[in-house]
Amino acid sequence: MKKIVFATLLLFALTLNMNAQKNLKSFYDFTVTDINGKSFSMSSLKGKKIMVVNVASKCGYTPQYEQLQKLYDTYKDKNFVIVAFPANNFANQEPGTNAEIKEFCRVNYGITFPMMQKISVKGEDQAPIYRWLTQKSENGVLDQEVTWNFQKYLIDENGKLAAVYLPKVSPLDEKIITWIEQQ
Repeated sequence: MKKIVFATLLLFALTLNMNAQKNLKSFYDFTVTDINGKSFSMSSLKGKKIMVVNVASKCGYTPQYEQLQKLYDTYKDKNFVIVAFPANNFANQEPGTNAEIKEFCRVNYGITFPMMQKISVKGEDQAPIYRWLTQKSENGVLDQEVTWNFQKYLIDENGKLAAVYLPKVSPLDEKIITWIEQQ
């Protein structure tokens, strides 16, 4: 009798887990607004590897913009894209408007990868896409809050969270390059 109860409970737990996995959103389910105020559907990136990064113009990590652009230039024709979200969540390091941020990135770093409008990446006003990136209950993979500007979230070709790299990790880190180049 105990075996039957245990087996029933195990089957129930597995069924709940499977149903929870089915109800999870994909990265591709999100639509955001780009830095020009236009709607940007993440489903337009289906089949690509994606790096999502929160950025700021007055941060010690701001020089990573140069590395991000180099990474994008190297792999943009090889099924890879970077999607940047300016955010002012850390020490007021991104106080500018969307127009000011866009101009700063163009003039100082020649940024050509997709830039989205300024959002909140943590706290009560956290953007839904960042809730998905940071919460296992949303992404089905792991919990990893944003610790500072230039945190990198890697999304695989199927819209699943693949890895997270903390701000101090260079966009040109060997682990990131290896992930992009994997078939």
